[in-house]
Amino acid sequence: MLKVTCSRITIYDVMDYLTAQYPPKFICGLFNLTLEQMNAALDYIQANRGEVEAEYQIVLREALELRQYYEEQNRDLIARIASKPPKPVMELAWEKLQAQKAKHQAQLQTQA
Repeated sequence: MLKVTCSRITIYDVMDYLTAQYPPKFICGLFNLTLEQMNAALDYIQANRGEVEAEYQIVLREALELRQYYEEQNRDLIARIASKPPKPVMELAWEKLQAQKAKHQAQLQTQA
């Protein structure tokens, strides 16, 4: 697994955003990478496309399995926390979050 120089960002971190079609310049800003580092990552991905894609699929599958495991392990805790009302000082932030969630869900439904 290639790691970008002077960074703990993996090729698979970069792949997440490339797969989602984010532009390289955005990815540089997100991970605080230089253009040289980004180009090195892109060159490596291009030169090793088959291997990188195969490993990336493994990384995605393992991440999904871990997420599902921890969601199952913490299901009761998550439900208890979700059922609690927000603290008074957080009400406005909570309302904004709920509005954003609803907007995001609506966008997902129109894309499907």
